[in-house]
Amino acid sequence: MIKIINYKECKSLDYILLRSQFSHDDVNEKVKTILEEVKKNGDSALKKYSKMFDNAEIDNLEVSEKEIKEAYNKIDDKFKETLKLAYNNIEKFHKKQLRNSFITNEEDGIVMGQIINPIEKVGVYIPGGTAVYPSTVLMNVIPAKVAGVSEIILVSPPNKEGKINDNILAAAKIAGVNKIFKIGGAQVIAALSYGTESIPKVYKIVGPGNIYVAMAKRLVYGEVSIDMVAGPSEVLIIADETANHIHIASDMLAQAEHDKLASSILITTSKSIAEKTKDELYKQLEKLSRKDIAIESIENNGRIIITETIDEAIYISNEIAPEHLEISIKDPFSVLSKIKNAGSIFLGDYTPEALGDYLSGANHVIPTSGTAKFASPLSVDDFIKKSYITYYTKDALSKVKNNVINFAENESLEAHANSVKVRF
Repeated sequence: MIKIINYKECKSLDYILLRSQFSHDDVNEKVKTILEEVKKNGDSALKKYSKMFDNAEIDNLEVSEKEIKEAYNKIDDKFKETLKLAYNNIEKFHKKQLRNSFITNEEDGIVMGQIINPIEKVGVYIPGGTAVYPSTVLMNVIPAKVAGVSEIILVSPPNKEGKINDNILAAAKIAGVNKIFKIGGAQVIAALSYGTESIPKVYKIVGPGNIYVAMAKRLVYGEVSIDMVAGPSEVLIIADETANHIHIASDMLAQAEHDKLASSILITTSKSIAEKTKDELYKQLEKLSRKDIAIESIENNGRIIITETIDEAIYISNEIAPEHLEISIKDPFSVLSKIKNAGSIFLGDYTPEALGDYLSGANHVIPTSGTAKFASPLSVDDFIKKSYITYYTKDALSKVKNNVINFAENESLEAHANSVKVRF
C-alpha cells in the first residue's frame, strides 16, 4: 500500500526526498562497446544491433517518402486534426521564446553585440517498440524548427517487421522532419554522434530513451551536445482541503502508468484528502490496462505527505524539485512566486499534467531527478547558439590599454600584456 507520512513526525527529509534511479550495473561497459563498434563499422554495426535488440532485419535504414506518405494516409483523420492542433499550440508557445541578435554603440569607437544562429544539424530520438509517442515528436521537433535548424534527423527503433509506427511517421511529417531512420538504442546515438554511411553526424541529440540511450547520450557528450540525461518520470501535487481527491488520484496514476520507476507524490494539508486519495488510487488502479506497472510504481515510489501548512508543502516541493508540479489549492496563483524549483507547473483543478503532455503548448521534455534546481524544460534556447562581437578603434583601445595590461600582468600573462603594448 502507498505510504502516508506525517511531515511533523519526520526526523529528516531523507526518505521524502528519496526517488528511484536507473541501475547502471554493467550498462556503461555495454554501451561503450556499442559506441566503439558503430564508430568503427558504421551501417553494418547498426544492422547487427537492430537484429540483436529489435529482432528486425533492416536493409535500407532510411524511411522512404513513400513509407511516410502511406503511414500518413493510414491514420485516422480525427487524429490528424488533433496532431495539427497540438502543432499549432506548441509552435505558438515556442515562437514567444525567440531571441534577437543585437548591436550596441554606446561609446565612441566601441561596437559590442551578439549574434544568434541556429544549430545546423539536430538528431531527435523517439522511443519505439511497445511505446508510441507522437507527442514527443512534436515536442522535440517544433522548437528546433522555430529556432531555424535546417536539418532535423529523426530516429526511432523499428518493430519486428522493420517499420516505425504510423503515428510517429505522421507526426514527423506534420512537424517537418528532414530525414527519418528506423534504428534505435545506443547504436543510433553513436551513429548520430560519429556519422555512418547512411546517417549523417549531427551537432546535438535530443529526445528521451531507455537506460542504454541515456547512458549513450552521456558518453557522447562533448562529441555532440545533448539536451539532458532524463530519469524516471515524476509528478508532485500540492493540495488543500478544497482539492478533488478523485482528480488527484487520476493524475498520480497518469504518471505511475509510465514506468515502474515513476514517482507520484501528494503533499496535502488535509488528512481527509490524504485518506480519500489513498483509497481512490486503488479503486482506479483496477480499471487500468497497465495496472501491474502502475501498482509497482505507486507502492515503491509513491508517497502521500501531510503537512500543517501550504508553506511547508512548498518547502518540500522546492527541495524535491519535481519534473511536473500540480498546485490544487483554493488560489494557486497566490503561491506561484514561492515556487523556485519545478520543471513545469500546472495550476488549478482543471489543469491535469496530461494536458501539458499533449496539447497546451508548453514543452513536455522537462528536467527530472531534481535537476529542475538548475535545468530548464526543452525550448528554442536548446537549438540556438550565440556569438559575441567586439570592435574597438585605436583611440578606444588607448583609453583602456593600461587597465588591460595591468590585468594581464597581475595574472602573470606577459604575452597578453604585450599583445596590447605592441599596438602602441
